[in-house]
Amino acid sequence: MKDLVFEEIERNAPKEEPARQLYFIEALRSFVEMKKGEGYEAKAMVSVIGCQMSAKDGEKLQGILEGAGYQSTESEEEADVILFTTCTVRENANQKLYGRIGQLKHLYKNNKDMVIGITGCMMQEKDEVETIQKKYPYVHLIFGTHNIYKLAELLLEALISKERKVETWEDTGLIVENLPSKRKYPFRASVNISFGCNNFCTYCIVPYVRGREKSRDSREIVKECEALVRDGVKEIMLLGQNVNSYGLDRKEELSFPALLREVAKIPGLRRIRFMTPNPKDFSDELLSVIKENENICNHIHLPLQSGSTNILKRMNRHYTKESYLSLLRKIKESLPDLGLTTDIIVGFPGETEEDFQDTLSVVREAQFDSAFTFQYSKRSGTPAAKWEAVDEKIVAERFQRLLDTIRESSKEREGKDLSKVMEVLVEERNPESNMLTGRLENNILVHFEGGERLLGEIVPVKLEKSMGFYYYGSVV
Repeated sequence: MKDLVFEEIERNAPKEEPARQLYFIEALRSFVEMKKGEGYEAKAMVSVIGCQMSAKDGEKLQGILEGAGYQSTESEEEADVILFTTCTVRENANQKLYGRIGQLKHLYKNNKDMVIGITGCMMQEKDEVETIQKKYPYVHLIFGTHNIYKLAELLLEALISKERKVETWEDTGLIVENLPSKRKYPFRASVNISFGCNNFCTYCIVPYVRGREKSRDSREIVKECEALVRDGVKEIMLLGQNVNSYGLDRKEELSFPALLREVAKIPGLRRIRFMTPNPKDFSDELLSVIKENENICNHIHLPLQSGSTNILKRMNRHYTKESYLSLLRKIKESLPDLGLTTDIIVGFPGETEEDFQDTLSVVREAQFDSAFTFQYSKRSGTPAAKWEAVDEKIVAERFQRLLDTIRESSKEREGKDLSKVMEVLVEERNPESNMLTGRLENNILVHFEGGERLLGEIVPVKLEKSMGFYYYGSVV
């Protein structure tokens, strides 16, 4: 039952979005200011568990909280609001969250005004929500991936009523634009171009927890990118579970290559990246757009997952070993200086030694600059979770062989830019070594000496020493 005070606030709220949420952000700010008079410090912490999509969700949550008058903190002891954005791609991510919220019990006992909230993919699973409600009574706010934008409304109700607020939706066709967001880096930003996924890979829970694919309006995407550039952003990452299929759900929309071309026209935007393309949808037009626009980074992350056509079919990936290699050859012919990275899963159910050898053969030919490698982990709720697993010792042994092969196959590409002067976007400073770390447009890291004034700048650096997957250099 809703608190009468909240009912009065809600009665005056607009019905349409985003006006409704902007109203609740202001209402929450007023409530927070009132509580500050009672000694409430209004500090909030957002903790991200998961992928780049979760990180982007975290920026949205942080932006709403700061808009409502909360000060950001990284200290759980200081925080009056602690929010977790969750990942559920692998079950150990769930266990990580349980460990974190279990440690917060003693803090809640000492601060009854504290609100602990959980959102994101894990909260789209009914069993997990029920577990949290049963085992963690001090978690007062639970909401899912489809209504993250409602944070201010939900948090205000939880604060006023002092009762648990649970609101998860199975899906929504609504995309709410123009709400506050707080970037981690002032010079770099991520922009969602779509939400959800239609691919239903047999190992992946994402389509079940983030819903079917929904493309944003291309005009809104371009407007957001333009605003970011005006705010000093030099590099933008376009995000989608499968960027290649952007616009396919909206007949009037641009294709992904056409959207990329429009974003590339924005004056002052120095670098554009995108994540993640699916090999089955990678078009010649996309390749041409990358080649034609200097501000589109010379880097492609192209998930392989397995080099076996048999396993790829079991994974429901809709491409083969041969088609993947054919695409790679085409990409490398068009973009010979390309930085190439990938994802690979070892030990998928049914994987034989012959299947694994196919993966190794693709790795040898591809000569990836780096790879995100995983031992298959059963994910409840996916088709593959019901299939017979490969013996753990065999998986571990194959995994090591894969790592060795990746290191060996990448040697020909290691140091290929040695002695060149290349542009580096300076990202951070190591407080222990005083070295700066930046990234080439091909995604390779570079460490070099320099002052903090260079943070966020794109500077010329001579690459003087190759360390395999990264360089040491000096500013020219």
